[in-house]
Amino acid sequence: MGSKIRLTGRVIFKGDPGYEQARLNWNPYVDTFPLVFVFAQSTKDVANAIKWARKNNVLIRVRSGRHALDKNLSMVKDGIVIDVSDMKKVRLIREKELAIVQTGINVGPLVKKVAQEGFMVPFGDSPTVGIGGITMGGGMGVVQRSIGLISDNLIGLEMVDANGTVLYASKNSNSDLLWASRGGGGGNFGINTEYSFKLHHAPAEATVFEIIWPWNQLEKVFKAWQKWAPFVDSRLGSTLEIFSKNNGLLHTTGLFLGSKPKLTSLLEPLISVGTPTKVFIQNLSYPNVVEYLLPDEPIPGRSDQNNKFSSAWATSLFPDEAIKIIRSFLEESAGTESSFLFLNCGGALRRISYEATAFFWRSPKFYLEWNTTWTQDSEASRNLALVARTHQLLNPFVEGAYVNSPDQNIRNFGPAYYGTNFDRLQRIKAKYDPENVFYFPQSIPPKF
Repeated sequence: MGSKIRLTGRVIFKGDPGYEQARLNWNPYVDTFPLVFVFAQSTKDVANAIKWARKNNVLIRVRSGRHALDKNLSMVKDGIVIDVSDMKKVRLIREKELAIVQTGINVGPLVKKVAQEGFMVPFGDSPTVGIGGITMGGGMGVVQRSIGLISDNLIGLEMVDANGTVLYASKNSNSDLLWASRGGGGGNFGINTEYSFKLHHAPAEATVFEIIWPWNQLEKVFKAWQKWAPFVDSRLGSTLEIFSKNNGLLHTTGLFLGSKPKLTSLLEPLISVGTPTKVFIQNLSYPNVVEYLLPDEPIPGRSDQNNKFSSAWATSLFPDEAIKIIRSFLEESAGTESSFLFLNCGGALRRISYEATAFFWRSPKFYLEWNTTWTQDSEASRNLALVARTHQLLNPFVEGAYVNSPDQNIRNFGPAYYGTNFDRLQRIKAKYDPENVFYFPQSIPPKF
């Protein structure tokens, strides 16, 4: 690796102008002080950065949308952060129903651009998340029951490996790498610079909804939601979000790929529960649906509070005891943005076998994640302990975890994130990154 290797792209060392801005992430909890940021403008810049890092023995991290939720995942103290967020090109090939997308674009701009052209791709709940990371871990959201996960729609990619070599993966070439990239978690095998996604025709119109209840009705509302959401028409995706008691918001929102009258009748079991203070049901054109669900936010996004997340899957409905645990977490966590979020599974998610892609969790009834927020450093340890204790208490009622909502308290993370696919992922890691250059907390260890 000759001595002439140098960093190319937009390079910002510690102490350079722009360094402070470069090191800010969505979650202040994960901020640290890397040695250098390389904002790649091309695949070549990524390759040069990897070679430079290896020659100079500097730890590597890759970053797309700055939304890593735990420490040392997309940032590392004194290391190099290879950031692809300046690479945002999107090319639609209409006749092939295909989008060729650079990995630095954020979910909001991508989904809106595609919607304007009459197509849809899956999306999560935040417009400022980078497509690079969300795709690799699965990529869940309210259209997953109708068109699958983001990763289910990934049909090819370009990746730079640990030697700085550019590889392509599709069903005909490096198909094991494509398999692993569909749910195997970001940053494990190399640095992705381009994705090919299958597009779906957007419906002419769709219907969004929101229902709000008084916070103290959470038991009633949760029971009604969990009995309904996993089994309802698979064109209907719904989240139930319950914020801290301090905040007081208890609401369900979602999207139905169909008419307002049909959705109104499907929502009857929820509308008739408790005493809703707001019932909003609105039919919109598909581009307006996307604007409604992913309102414009400044990119890169920034939370004004520290956040700690954890996640799990519910393979059966929660008994009262589990609901009590949820309530006590929300009473104890004072942060205004602390919450429990639930998302219904089923539909298209289940139609793919758990071993057809690296994404293992195909058959849960719903997904859950909880997070606590704080502003003062002195509040950190209490909040971190609360998230961990809540996971322990919920253990009898849940399985596994979601790699895109990573939690480093999870000791046996391989099976938690990847189920029985973990072994195969370790072997693919050994093939594409045998020296474990792309190592980070909870990265996949190679197995030979």
